[in-house]
Amino acid sequence: MPKKICVVVMDTSEPFLHVDMKDTVNMVLEGEIAEHSTNLEPTICRKYIWSNMRGKPMLYIQLKKALYGILHTVLLFWKLLSVMLICWDLIINPYDFL
Repeated sequence: MPKKICVVVMDTSEPFLHVDMKDTVNMVLEGEIAEHSTNLEPTICRKYIWSNMRGKPMLYIQLKKALYGILHTVLLFWKLLSVMLICWDLIINPYDFL
């Protein structure tokens, strides 16, 4: 007799916001975005902004949370989700990876 199988398909909005970065990821902000970023925490960020040879403001930052568009983010979220599903005694599809 065949087993009853329940299949659930879902989409998670902004999965990158749920994942902490484990690796060091540095990023450079250029132009107006660098200037606006320093306005968020001027006492900390203002001393790190500099201008390139063309006078464009530049700011190096280190990411703590995953950023949309980074492929590594997808893998981190998949691992987080897989661990949660296994903790809930659900079975991962054998064709998927961990």
